[in-house]
Amino acid sequence: MMIADAQVHVWAADTPERPWPKDRPAKPQRPVPFSPDDLLREMDAAGVERAVLVPPSWEGDRNDLALAASQAHPRRLATMGRLLVDQLDAREAIRSWRKQPGMLGARFTFRMGGEISMLTEPSYHWVWSEFEEAGVPVMLYPPGLLDHVAAIAERHPGIKIILDHLAFNRVKGAAAWADLPDLLALAKWPNIAVKASALPFYSGEDYPYRNVHEAIRRARDAFGPRRVFWGTDLTRLPCTYRQAITMFTEELPWLTEDEKEWIMGRGLCEWLGWRDDGSIV
Repeated sequence: MMIADAQVHVWAADTPERPWPKDRPAKPQRPVPFSPDDLLREMDAAGVERAVLVPPSWEGDRNDLALAASQAHPRRLATMGRLLVDQLDAREAIRSWRKQPGMLGARFTFRMGGEISMLTEPSYHWVWSEFEEAGVPVMLYPPGLLDHVAAIAERHPGIKIILDHLAFNRVKGAAAWADLPDLLALAKWPNIAVKASALPFYSGEDYPYRNVHEAIRRARDAFGPRRVFWGTDLTRLPCTYRQAITMFTEELPWLTEDEKEWIMGRGLCEWLGWRDDGSIV
């Protein structure tokens, strides 16, 4: 079974040559930088074949480190990059986005007002039209904004949308998945998939994090195993990388072997057009 992680971060140090912005609310998930080489060593130890790099917000709106790693290791790493849609050249950037070697698509977290406007304001409809026309998949983390995601999916059926972390709220325990019914309702749109990622972080319990198992089962039932993608957000896991895998492969007896194959990696790679040879289509 090929295992592909739907979300990991790598980052470099904050230096004068490559400074981080000072106005970002997010803080690094570990006290020291986590390099692509660090990631590859952890992947090898855990048995993870591939990983999608999501550049972290604390480094700023840059993709350089992730893209360089993806280009150096195209069979193992690829990037869902940060894209500023308010830049003057944003339309052309979207149109040429996937022409960048190693770039799978774009990712947005909607933590700040300007980002939220992308979902809520009609003046940003052009963004989603451009993504659809260019065939650029998007990863979105939209807790509390799922009705706007539904409207986009309906208006633009050609966009492949992945919702991060089962759209859990930014808290721990049952309140994190309070909006799960709203997420499951989006399964009727075939262009929406979900990442079952970072779930140990949201659980608040110890391994095997049984209180999130029901949310995974319901997501599988609603979206089907080909639209549910395992992932970790590795650098904020409260468990080992291997435990994040066995939580799915050993602790969910209601998943069939075929379903595990899709959820643990095959579905993600097919959805994003990331071929076995490392090419992106």
